[in-house]
Amino acid sequence: MKRVFRTALLMSLGLLAPQLQAQKPAATTTTRAAAADEDKMNKFIADLMQKMTLEEKIGQLNLITVGFDVTGPVVSKDVDANIRKGNVGAVLNTFTPVAARKLQEMAVKESRLHIPLIFGYDVIHGHRTIFPIALGLASSWDLTAIERSARIAAEEASADGLNWVYSPMVDIARDPRWGRISEGSGEDPYLGSQIARVMVRGYQGDDLSKNNTVMACLKHFALYGAAEAGRDYNTTDMSLVRMYNEFLPPYKAALDAGAGSVMSSFNDINGVPATGNKWLMTDLLRNQWGFKGFVATDYTAINEMTAHGMGDDAQVSALALNAGIDQDMVGEIFLRNLAQNLKDGTVKQEQIDQACRRILEAKWKLGLFKDPYLYTNEKRAKATMMKKEFIADARDIARKSMVLLKNSNNALPLKKQGTIALVGPLATRQRDMIGSWSGAGDWKQAVSLEQGIRNVAGNGVKIVTAQGANFTDDQQMIDRLNAHGGELNVDKRSSEEMIREAVQVAQGADVIVAAVGESQGMTGEAASRADIGLPGQQLELLKALKKTGKPLVIVLMSGRPMTLPWEDKNADAILETWFAGTQAGNAIADVLFGAYNPSGKLTATFPQHVGQIPLYYNHKMTGRPYQGVALDKYKSRYMDVSNDPLYPFGYGLSYTTFEYGKPELSTTTLPMNGTLDVKVTVRNTGNYDGEEVAQLYIRDMVGSISRPVKELKGFQKFMLKKGESRTLTFRLTPEDLKFYNADLKFVAEPGDFQVFVGGNSRDVQTAAFKLAAQ
Repeated sequence: MKRVFRTALLMSLGLLAPQLQAQKPAATTTTRAAAADEDKMNKFIADLMQKMTLEEKIGQLNLITVGFDVTGPVVSKDVDANIRKGNVGAVLNTFTPVAARKLQEMAVKESRLHIPLIFGYDVIHGHRTIFPIALGLASSWDLTAIERSARIAAEEASADGLNWVYSPMVDIARDPRWGRISEGSGEDPYLGSQIARVMVRGYQGDDLSKNNTVMACLKHFALYGAAEAGRDYNTTDMSLVRMYNEFLPPYKAALDAGAGSVMSSFNDINGVPATGNKWLMTDLLRNQWGFKGFVATDYTAINEMTAHGMGDDAQVSALALNAGIDQDMVGEIFLRNLAQNLKDGTVKQEQIDQACRRILEAKWKLGLFKDPYLYTNEKRAKATMMKKEFIADARDIARKSMVLLKNSNNALPLKKQGTIALVGPLATRQRDMIGSWSGAGDWKQAVSLEQGIRNVAGNGVKIVTAQGANFTDDQQMIDRLNAHGGELNVDKRSSEEMIREAVQVAQGADVIVAAVGESQGMTGEAASRADIGLPGQQLELLKALKKTGKPLVIVLMSGRPMTLPWEDKNADAILETWFAGTQAGNAIADVLFGAYNPSGKLTATFPQHVGQIPLYYNHKMTGRPYQGVALDKYKSRYMDVSNDPLYPFGYGLSYTTFEYGKPELSTTTLPMNGTLDVKVTVRNTGNYDGEEVAQLYIRDMVGSISRPVKELKGFQKFMLKKGESRTLTFRLTPEDLKFYNADLKFVAEPGDFQVFVGGNSRDVQTAAFKLAAQ
């Protein structure tokens, strides 16, 4: 009765997310078996913890990093001793069956209680077989393909000694200056939620104790993508209404999908760093959302609370544990301070016990108490890494991720004849193909663009190359990138010489393919950029190539939306390929030559100018909206550039064209307990078979708080042959119309709505309906 009353109370206060408000299914044989297994786990852990000393319990809260040399893990004397004493709960940055087994044997055979270690790693967009960066994966709008990429990553990682991956990153990001926008799914909470679910399912499968699954670590909790000024690790500040409606849904979706762990973010929330924020980690995450797994910090995040101004080591140690943090990544703050914190009365024994219990539960669920060496089979590793089918999937998924931004005069697809001038700093590079956060991926096995074109085009095409420009001429930038794996080979010639050579090469060709963009080190963590245009002299190179009069096709590689006004106006075609992974070159060439018709759509808005940032499709309306009247001064507008994006959310072209009919509604009044079907006919009006992503948006016309001008509520990706039509059906219920109001109650308010259907958030067909009162 107490539990029922507490649930009712939280619902009345609007503090339960919609998924938690649904009725629980009746008990089944499966749930009874799960309950029995949970009872067995609880008894085992209770018995184990009775034997543990305070030091050993605190040791489980310690997550260390162990680096590599050529022959295996480098284990320092202190780490070695701590593992033997049971003072380490988990290890990151160690993989391969040999290396993982070495440390696991040390923990299991030489520690007093033989408690196994968890092995974690940054498996972000593939492990050995590398897929497109997460922003590229999201641009496929293909949930099956995205889940497949996570499943392959889990297969490889688990065969390589790992059982815990620091993914998915589900932070909503609306500022492309932020380097880690590359690591997430973009700006939309609905799409981000769908992707979060399938990523968790791909990693964890249906049973964490299987040797080919890994525990997902949802990150970064929370609001990390809203860092002010797009500067990594910076402060975050927003209202609770925005937080609940726009930024929290993907985290909740990942947890509903069963994510076993959570990573705290670096930023502060309501003035308190996430790692010490009890409202976030306990009130919201555990009490409101019911999360039962464990929470680890990001790298040294507890230590860094001192720089935030939250106190000395002892103070931030207590602050983190009291907030609900279970494991300290690398900083060893808990190891050094928790015992004294307990003596001082700033933490309680039951808090240490609870954190320890959560770590031990994760180890039970991963099957480590039954078999500590479950993930350390060398034979399996050799049979699994980069299998032929994985490589084939990587190529196909990479193709799906690419977005055709422009294609004038049918510049694409290219013909498999004549001479192609392949120019630009990314024309022949392998290193950048796999992007940042590529972990255990070997860039030397990646397919360069030049090689991909040769593979796909065959002998009928002659390829001539020139670098044309360096990524940057800023020596400090070069040094910074190369210090962290940039592998930049800088041409010492002057920019003028390099451009002159490229122009000479281009003049003898039939078409120019300019491979330009960012080096992989210019995106990702700690890679914020104030100027998100093409770096270095690449724009000057393009301008010189344009003057040759040859068709100019830009193959863009980037980890973020970029400002490309000149490029959009002057290039004949632009293909955004992100950093496409191990099979990048082959996949790009497939698209360039028409073996695959591009179907990707943007999940983050491309601004015209950096001064427009933040720019996103689901913004609020203002009291003085600008409506295109040039001399209308007192409106929400810029004087020097329009409000419009260069390319809107959901945008992406095809080699064919699609025509949308007007939406037909099954009813113009949606009852509070009913459904509304939105039917729309889409026709392929071009000359190629192609895939399209039909997108459905709504707008709540009058609300108790201001509502977005559009909100994505559904999408369907489908194939149409040329000349073929298909009628799609989207179903809406009152649940789809709900939002968190000013009291944080999750409600659907009766009144007028608009529904929009189209191929992107801008170019849509519209209809109207009402939500009836109760």
